Amino acid sequence: MATDPNALTYLALGDSYTIGEGVAPGERWPVRLTLALRELGVSLEFPRTIATTGWTTDELMTAMDLAQPPLGEYDFVSLLIGVNNQYRNRSCADYAGEFGDLLARAVRHARGRADRVLVLSIPDWGVTPFAAQQGRDRAQIARELDEYNACAREVCEARGVAFVDITAINRQRGGEAAMLAADGLHPSAAMYAEWAALALPVARGLLARP
Repeated sequence: MATDPNALTYLALGDSYTIGEGVAPGERWPVRLTLALRELGVSLEFPRTIATTGWTTDELMTAMDLAQPPLGEYDFVSLLIGVNNQYRNRSCADYAGEFGDLLARAVRHARGRADRVLVLSIPDWGVTPFAAQQGRDRAQIARELDEYNACAREVCEARGVAFVDITAINRQRGGEAAMLAADGLHPSAAMYAEWAALALPVARGLLARP
């Protein structure tokens, strides 16, 4: 917990990419983002994290409903979700609808402030050794995730929510051994550091607003 009693509160919503599958808790991107913001003078508590490996949009919503203690209001909310929808071959239309519902809930948990919600794009797991070992079509994965991310960006823009593209850096470097956890699928601490660096200026701007 932050030592400042006036520290801003943070809710991080997502799946394996938010819980940091394969890395230590301190290496997750929301935690790295919190530490980086503190270095810039933004007093922010470590996030309350609602995320589990494998979750789809509907599973995240169910988990939010069942959270104990119940979810309240927070000063800052981040959301990264959808890769498992694509992995399970769900349609982009279904994802768009459920993502929109999740985003509305994220805004409500951010005290109704869309300008205190941050969304990260879905990284492209098709560049990983895991995808190659599974015989998956890298180009198809890329196309489908581009569609998902386009839908998410459109919803965010319509609602005044910040959207940060981490897919590009993931495609550039996500297949490198140093950027992968031991399972050859999930990001390493080094990749999460890249994501946090991309999110940092946007998050700082959001939290600077009165």
